[in-house]
Amino acid sequence: MTRYLLALLLLPLPVAAQPVTQADVLQAELRSGWRAADGSHVAALHLQLAPEWKTYWRAPGDAGIPPEFDWAGSENLGQITVHWPRPDVFDFQGMQTIGYKQDVVLPLTVTPLDPSRPVFLRTSVSMGVCKDICMPASLTLSADLADQGAPDALISAALADQPKVGLAAGLTAIFCDLTPLKDGTRVTARLMLPAEIGAETVVMEPDAPVWVSDSMVSREGAVLTAIADMVPSPGTDFTLDPASLRLTVLAGDQAMEVTGCPLRQASR
Repeated sequence: MTRYLLALLLLPLPVAAQPVTQADVLQAELRSGWRAADGSHVAALHLQLAPEWKTYWRAPGDAGIPPEFDWAGSENLGQITVHWPRPDVFDFQGMQTIGYKQDVVLPLTVTPLDPSRPVFLRTSVSMGVCKDICMPASLTLSADLADQGAPDALISAALADQPKVGLAAGLTAIFCDLTPLKDGTRVTARLMLPAEIGAETVVMEPDAPVWVSDSMVSREGAVLTAIADMVPSPGTDFTLDPASLRLTVLAGDQAMEVTGCPLRQASR
């Protein structure tokens, strides 16, 4: 017995897990890109995530954290547009999340105030990164966008990986029905769209800051149906503008996006 107890005492103690820091899981840069023929500049935010870590798309699902951008401190910046490559759909503890793993390149279209001058681009980014745990991340990045710049294969590939738009994906028709709820609106969208291989996820994004449920998705032949509830914050009004409703269909390595869902009828 004494020998057994002594052996237990001599066993090595487990090493306490070291805290995970942002630098352990996320590296980032602004890629300076090139000046386009129309006078705008094509640049990109490039994120590199540690293995098995992920970050989120603009509509990340209930368990995700969408990135937020602040361009204050930029010089000669007129307008900027973030482009979103096709994301992946994840299951996180039974909840659907949408985002990216490993290398993530978000192309940027930068419109200068004065096209004859270079742009100094500065951004502060707040985002979430997750593996078994989730943690907030904050980035402050800057880049000089030279007059001409040079082609960038990573940016070009990310631009090519954006969802196809409507007709290019085979969409022939789309319409929506609205059903009033006690605290919001139920949207039923029907899309005439050829079936893709694999499960289909439909994301609805209204042009208003409201909560949107995951869509219930079903298919009968060429008709894809998605149903989602939209609920505003308590005490606020919400009227859906069907013309600005954006729908994205994700299926395997394919994606389709369309903005506008004409009403067939308003259900009573």
